[in-house]
Amino acid sequence: MRIEHIAMYVNDSEKARDFFVKYLGGMSNDGYHNGSTGFRSYFISFDDGARLEIMNRPAMEDMAKPVNRTGFVHVAFSVGSTDEVDRLTEQFREDGYEVLSGPRTTGDGYYESCIVAFEGNQIEITV
Repeated sequence: MRIEHIAMYVNDSEKARDFFVKYLGGMSNDGYHNGSTGFRSYFISFDDGARLEIMNRPAMEDMAKPVNRTGFVHVAFSVGSTDEVDRLTEQFREDGYEVLSGPRTTGDGYYESCIVAFEGNQIEITV
């Protein structure tokens, strides 16, 4: 069994799409729009076959996303090397994203950093 895709609602689907394409090498489809409901989505595909669906619709509730909360907390992307974790973390910092942690080696052996990306969503970068 494998996870086919993960979906997330966002306020600005183009900004979210551009984030995953620019920083993490995702490839976006042309998008989908249901004119009667206002629903919009993009599928972002990654080299290993993983996919992320970015969704938007009118009148969504946008709740606070504290760092320590229940539910899905972050999406982790393996970027292949410690050098790339370092480089990408610095790029995020230079581009104004908040770096929550790292780069560092965690107690369970991961070399990683974690940032707050668009709309308060956490993205983890690891080897």
